[in-house]
Amino acid sequence: MSQLIKVATCALDQWVLDLHGNFARIVSAVNRAKAKGTRILITPELSIPSYGLLDHWHERDWGDLFWEVLANLLASQDCFGIVLDVGMPIEHRSVLYNCRIWIYNGRVLFIRPKMVLANDGNFREARYFTPWSQHLLSEDFVLPQCVQDISGQERTVIGDVVLETRDHPPVTVGLEMCEELFTPGARHVNQAMDGVDIICNSSGSHHELRKLNKRVELVVAASAMSKSAYMYSNLQGCDADRLYYDGTAMICVNGQMVSQGSQFSLQDVEVLTATVDLEQIRSARFAPSWRTKAQSQPLYPRVMVDASLTCSREDALLHHVTPTPPIPVTYFEPEEEIALGPAAWLWDYLRRSRQTGFFLCLSGGIDSCATAVMVFSMCRMVFKAISAGNEQVLQDLRRIAGEPEESAWNPSTPQDVCSRILHTAYMGTSNSGGDTRARAKALSQAIGSYHLDFNFDAIVSAFTTIVHSLFGLTMRYNTQGGTNAESLALQNIQARSRMVLAYLLASILPQARQQRGERTRITGGILVLGSSNVDEALRGYFTKYDASSADLNPIGSISKLDLRKFIAWAKVNFDLSQLQTFMDATPSAELIPLSPSDAQTAIQSDEDEMGISYAELSAFGQLRKNERLGPWGQFLRLCQMWGGRLSPREVYNKVRHFNWYYNINRHKMTTLTPSYHAESYSCEDNRFDMRPFLYPSFDWVWEKIERTVGILEQKRNER
Repeated sequence: MSQLIKVATCALDQWVLDLHGNFARIVSAVNRAKAKGTRILITPELSIPSYGLLDHWHERDWGDLFWEVLANLLASQDCFGIVLDVGMPIEHRSVLYNCRIWIYNGRVLFIRPKMVLANDGNFREARYFTPWSQHLLSEDFVLPQCVQDISGQERTVIGDVVLETRDHPPVTVGLEMCEELFTPGARHVNQAMDGVDIICNSSGSHHELRKLNKRVELVVAASAMSKSAYMYSNLQGCDADRLYYDGTAMICVNGQMVSQGSQFSLQDVEVLTATVDLEQIRSARFAPSWRTKAQSQPLYPRVMVDASLTCSREDALLHHVTPTPPIPVTYFEPEEEIALGPAAWLWDYLRRSRQTGFFLCLSGGIDSCATAVMVFSMCRMVFKAISAGNEQVLQDLRRIAGEPEESAWNPSTPQDVCSRILHTAYMGTSNSGGDTRARAKALSQAIGSYHLDFNFDAIVSAFTTIVHSLFGLTMRYNTQGGTNAESLALQNIQARSRMVLAYLLASILPQARQQRGERTRITGGILVLGSSNVDEALRGYFTKYDASSADLNPIGSISKLDLRKFIAWAKVNFDLSQLQTFMDATPSAELIPLSPSDAQTAIQSDEDEMGISYAELSAFGQLRKNERLGPWGQFLRLCQMWGGRLSPREVYNKVRHFNWYYNINRHKMTTLTPSYHAESYSCEDNRFDMRPFLYPSFDWVWEKIERTVGILEQKRNER
């Protein structure tokens, strides 16, 4: 005995306020789902406007336009014959809710508001929306005129409801929304005990390193605990800012994955389907303990839909329809996530901003190397998508590359793509080493970037001449007997000049390449890429408004340790043997001259100059953000973590050293280049890590720690 139903979920690359585009992608998903024989499809959270509107949610006139999009979906014959779930904000009794709207054959079935809001990290839903607090209750909702004209309805219901079909036995479908799955008291178990067969979760969940494991585990566990079919839909792509929504739509049945979508993709629309035997779900619930609990479960209000969604027994036997079998869950390693996530984000940003490529200062160090390899990874993804027949990607690439509209050009290799998109430059001075220059050149040749190599000592000399004319001061580096103020000023002149040169070259390169016959037409400007990592930003180990200041920074919330692992992975998987030289080199800014007497003493080692290792910076970042610890808590925790190799006083010195530099450099983080969000301890100041930028000296904390260290040292001496 079986009752088979074919269900569909999807990942959509929506874009904030791109109402034509978002509408088209929803309809495309509907057509693909129907072509696969499904009669129910769920789309991601807020799929009509997309998720990341931020304070645009306060602009109430947009709500009228969202209703117009919904009216067009209701009127579209493409959307008939399938139960469709879409998302948009809805104002009800002067309160704005984040809602799901279920429609069928030109009618609005019901509206289900979100009941638990995401309000931490990058999420600020409570700033815009109100959670629906009326559990198991619903009320009438008067539809706007544009919808009434299409559906013929004056009203529908809004509230905590579930859907019931005309099948025999009826199929019952319930809902969760994104954050509701992640919090205690999730609704799926209560819905299942009330007889809900299928639970649908529409989400707007962004990528973060090592986060997918948690999301998949929750979906699988929800399906197992509720003994149900659990469908998960998610946004995919860069919808407007620092976040990349990483898709991975899923369908699970009784705790087993039966369909899993891609995490990083250049597809605008990805539809997943599965055939589910509802009798297997009901059989799994046929246990005394379940029946006892289910009997006392409060009932969810049912909304009836005049539709049968299951496959008849005759058709199932005639066409050999069987349930979709379980599949193993797949994950990327963190190194692969770093290779693919920022690459997909960069592609979305590049094509949607209608610019014509990227510019990167390629210094010969591992940070700019990692950024260049990420762009190369993007080029590999673009080439792979084109080879697989993705016409949209090919069309976008031809426009970006400056090809004429009638062009039939196809790239022959990823390097061919890179030569049209990525512009790199080694900007040297008399302080630069031959090794870094050689490494930059070798990497640019390996990945195919358009590479420039020059020195800009004349610019540095122009600045020092101005200082001499004003004050009669000949500035020298501290390795030459100059003061720290002179040395720092000379280093900052070099760093900031690189930023100015980067923007100069980015603005003129499209024209220069066109004049050389390397481009047919100019289709936009060039985006400047920065390359400072999260650990150095946390420490403030960068020059304000230097080459770290750019349009985008793909590595801005990735740790130095993870970047090194990524480079090691890319060396093998991208066949870039040149990357070994970057891993072997000592990280150095090369802003001071080598001492003639002993070259080794003047090498500008980053870790030596910072007074703290990258591993230690990563530990401080996690304690500060993930474990929510200030200096006192950091000291106590690190005494446990590092007690085997450091004394309490040494731990105290490191805590004080880190916090001193964090506090005095916090102002720099207010100017950080927008970066791809990847790390849970990112110090990005715009929305993820909001803190003051003028700090006192924390004397009370240090006095407390010093007293504690003194007591510990006294007790150790008494032993």
